[in-house]
Amino acid sequence: MTTSSRAWKQSIYEQLARIGSSLASGPRLEILDLLCQGPRTVEAIADEVGQSMANTSHHLQALRRARLVDGEKKGTHVLYRLADQEVCTFYLALRRLAESRLLEIQSVTRQFLEERGELEPVDVEALVSRVRSGEVTVLDVRPAEEYEAGHIPGALSVPLAELKRKLRELPSDGEIVAYCRGPYCLLAVEAVSLLRREGFRAVRLEEGLPDWRARGLQVEVTQAARPGGRKTRGSKP
Repeated sequence: MTTSSRAWKQSIYEQLARIGSSLASGPRLEILDLLCQGPRTVEAIADEVGQSMANTSHHLQALRRARLVDGEKKGTHVLYRLADQEVCTFYLALRRLAESRLLEIQSVTRQFLEERGELEPVDVEALVSRVRSGEVTVLDVRPAEEYEAGHIPGALSVPLAELKRKLRELPSDGEIVAYCRGPYCLLAVEAVSLLRREGFRAVRLEEGLPDWRARGLQVEVTQAARPGGRKTRGSKP
């Protein structure tokens, strides 16, 4: 191999390493997971990931330098979003690779869910099929703005903070499936726990909207679709 060929290859791999270097941080991966749900201000991101504004801005700038996220000025705030849907696809692939190779993830998750009595087996494929066919009532318990950015078709927007006062609007004679951002999101875990205490038959769909989209399934976009609210206005693949 000539000197110029070797230099070219080294240059390419150095550029590829920029992506890996930018992701070598738990908070940055959590930020990508969060931005898979939709755009966020730095203030909202900091609150969600439990980081200071300064640390959150540092992480966002590292992701931005790797061209994984973009920022847009909105009034006095900067709104951050993924640079492309491929970034979310990459994050999901990374997460699944880690889940398949690192037994520690399974161990920590099992212990956490066991302590909350949430480890009963759920056939994800069967549950997804029932959700798609409309056999169950589906609750999206994420914040409303995430629901508006995209949700499972037919799902009702009932943010966790509003769930208790919305119970009377939910059917009591069928099964309810709650979902949120994905397997490491606690909103659906807490929602199912509340619903069961109130006598509802409820289970958690472990997968979130990014997983749903990755299956090639349709996603709806709307302004509001809560119990008694406006219906969805559009959909996209």
